[in-house]
Amino acid sequence: MKLAFSTLGVPGLPVADVLRLATTHGYHGVELRAHPEEPVHPGLGTAERADVAAAFKDAGVSVLGVAGYARLASDDPDDAVLDEVRGLVGLARDLGAPFVRVFPGGGENADAVAARRLGVAAEFAADAGVRVLMETHDSHRTGADAARVLGAVGHLHAGALWDLMHTWLGGEDVTETFAALGPYLGYVQVKDVPSADDTTPVALGAGVLPVAECVQLLARRGWDGWLCWEYEKRWHEDAAPLAALLSGGRELLARLVSDSA
Repeated sequence: MKLAFSTLGVPGLPVADVLRLATTHGYHGVELRAHPEEPVHPGLGTAERADVAAAFKDAGVSVLGVAGYARLASDDPDDAVLDEVRGLVGLARDLGAPFVRVFPGGGENADAVAARRLGVAAEFAADAGVRVLMETHDSHRTGADAARVLGAVGHLHAGALWDLMHTWLGGEDVTETFAALGPYLGYVQVKDVPSADDTTPVALGAGVLPVAECVQLLARRGWDGWLCWEYEKRWHEDAAPLAALLSGGRELLARLVSDSA
């Protein structure tokens, strides 16, 4: 398995500094939070995108994905939602990223609306060589929730992003989640928190989430994709700095993979 971290853990950090963290601490890739307050977002011009792509290539680090905030099943008009996804797909294409993250964001008739829009998005994503992943989140927190939408879409360029915290909060065991999402799985976000009532990010292995069980299950099932550590420092300013935790997190994940081989 390949290891990445999300820039949500180092909000606003320039690309050069993000790459320095990745190379110093031995990560293979980075998930880029694509928000206007970040250095990389859909508003970047052609030259700026080329500079970012070149910097990652020179550093030998992959852009795992572009983490957007489009909500597939929101009450917004179709055009608005799909234009937002189209902008994320274009950014991912220009950066050489294989994945775009979107949320379900359910409103009325959430399953049907999300499936219809994701089906359209998958078509233009295929043209760009990008896969659109719906994260297990908000209205579709569990693998079973997400699978209802993805099964209805049935397109290779529509998939799932497994956020371990949300499936756990939804009461789903890791074996249940993998059974539901296995056919659709793009990559997995791991993290750790003190409790269901306190989701302040902590070092991997220091909280209550089934990180070990998740990684061991993936390894036993022969899944060889990406594990991305999403440390939500952006929403928890008092959390410890991610930079000091990166080496320990990588070592833990690598050991879990190795021990399960």
